[in-house]
Amino acid sequence: MSIPEKDLSRRTRRSFLAGGIAAAAGYGAYRWIGAGGEEGDIPPVLRRAEEADDAFSHLMFKDTRLAPVFSPAEIGDARANGDIGLDGDPDPDWTLTVEGSQVTLDQIKALPKVEQIVQFKCIEGWNYIMKWSGARFSDFAAKYVASAKPWVAMETPDGAYYVGLDRASAMHPQTLLAYEMNGQPLTRDHGAPLRLLIPVKYGVKNLKRVGKIAFSDQRPKDYWAENGYDYDSGF
Repeated sequence: MSIPEKDLSRRTRRSFLAGGIAAAAGYGAYRWIGAGGEEGDIPPVLRRAEEADDAFSHLMFKDTRLAPVFSPAEIGDARANGDIGLDGDPDPDWTLTVEGSQVTLDQIKALPKVEQIVQFKCIEGWNYIMKWSGARFSDFAAKYVASAKPWVAMETPDGAYYVGLDRASAMHPQTLLAYEMNGQPLTRDHGAPLRLLIPVKYGVKNLKRVGKIAFSDQRPKDYWAENGYDYDSGF
């Protein structure tokens, strides 16, 4: 059945007006999101949404809330992702700088060894289950750090990659300074000789090849938070 020309004309005008209103609303929303300048290349409204995510993540966090652990039969193939701060092989004379002092790998290995089979989750959506071995960060801090400051800053030896953690997350019982994966020393691609493993956070927080650790009264800089990701990155 054909539509009368008069009705067709009315419908065409209505469609045009509706489309124009929708386009104007979309453009207005775009301008609103970007209004007021940007913070680290992130529009402020989007940054506020990320801050809301951070607040919710902090609300959910408890040191008794553990990431799931798995059986050896569930260990899969590890995926190497991200090489910022991993240029070249690790220094054979590597030491960890902590509050201006130097700590060797042997000193870290002398701390109680913890093994856990947990899932490593990438913010891109993939994951794998692996056995990690190392020292609890809390044991390390009790031995080598006198500071009670609320923030922890970590970076690679060259400073190219860096993360910030609130103290409670760093002291979580599953947070390790890991030096082995599946019973073998870490490889270069997985952060040799020492990496952060924090299974209650996404992979962007699991710093490879830790070179420096410092405690701070102010929230430290964080590589991916500066590039649009949530600072907390918990789940």
